[in-house]
Amino acid sequence: MKTQIELAREGVCTSHMAKVAEDEGMHVEVIRRGVAAGHIVIPSTASRPAQKVSGIGKGLRTKVNASIGTSSDIADVEMEIRKAKIAEMEQADTLMELSAGGDLDAIRRAVLDSCSLPVGNVPLYQAFAEASRKYKNPNKLDPEYLFELIERQLADGISFMAIHCGINQFSVERMRKQGFRYGGLVSKGGTFMVSWMEYNNRENPLYEQFDRVCELMKKYDAVLSLGNGIRAGAIHDSHDRAQMAEMIINCELAELGREMGCQMMVEGPGHVPLDEISGNIMLEKAMSGGAPYYVLGPLPADSGAGYDHITAAIGAAQSAWHGADLICYITPAEHLALPNEDDVREGVRATRLAARIGDIAKYPEKREVERKVAMARRDSDFDEYFRLSMFPEKMSEVRKSRMPENE
Repeated sequence: MKTQIELAREGVCTSHMAKVAEDEGMHVEVIRRGVAAGHIVIPSTASRPAQKVSGIGKGLRTKVNASIGTSSDIADVEMEIRKAKIAEMEQADTLMELSAGGDLDAIRRAVLDSCSLPVGNVPLYQAFAEASRKYKNPNKLDPEYLFELIERQLADGISFMAIHCGINQFSVERMRKQGFRYGGLVSKGGTFMVSWMEYNNRENPLYEQFDRVCELMKKYDAVLSLGNGIRAGAIHDSHDRAQMAEMIINCELAELGREMGCQMMVEGPGHVPLDEISGNIMLEKAMSGGAPYYVLGPLPADSGAGYDHITAAIGAAQSAWHGADLICYITPAEHLALPNEDDVREGVRATRLAARIGDIAKYPEKREVERKVAMARRDSDFDEYFRLSMFPEKMSEVRKSRMPENE
């Protein structure tokens, strides 16, 4: 089976490309050229043909990802299913299933069955969780098991994977020589991989056997999202040598993966002060040859816990404006607790609004809806005002709760 990028290079406009073109109001040939160049990816999988189709990349609406998943303390499958359904109802574009506790195969399959969004994950979470259970030591993970697990997850219907290929002995050495970080290592997958490399005195098998990773992704036409395992966990760590070493490697791997016919994204950057966001995105685009950029937040302050969905929305709007393509939401529970259903709802809404604000700046033609909203509000045409706005149910709830005597 050929991948979307391989077919696009042959001049084929697939049904997925046609659907993206329809949703974006663009000509399908524009989408085909973007996919062929590696500037647009379409998370898809032969294992789950009924899932929604969503394009991510240059010239397209900035997309929003919602993340759910159990923890070692709370492994409530039904709650994760409810969260997945809420994310879809609130119009997230993709979903990441990041469970780390409970029967991880069963949880993943239940989530995949519960919604139609493209679902991604981080295979290292399950790999190290199961190594911990089996050996009482995650550093005893067998690399062969990791590759077997990646294929099992792809066969279940995962359509994009955050895989930490850019952590290698070079990037770890940069961190060692740097000697200090205000935020430490904050990526769960990245922390486990660095620990595994140090314990076993071996190279990261995901970097060492990168071609094998790409072949697995190609087999299912899934998107390989190059995880940022050494991302900054504090704004004072932003763009330190360790983070930049991994970013350079990930951008090189994005180019190599495209050459092999694999759909590629790059991830970044974590906690970044507002004045550095545009530069970060410029570097990713320049070094990766325009690969779609999947950003977490970013969070431009470290002191907003409890309202970090707002902190992140400020960074997300700036990121979308300057060219980020997929924004991973942050919920009010970030840094504090496992998100519940209400947290998921608020996280998706805040991030969708941020993405809209960024797109208004990035694409002036997107302002037409805002003009119509303003005119409806001016004319007290509440039906039209609600219809055109992003959150009509919330608007109606607030309006009805304190309706003026003279409407």
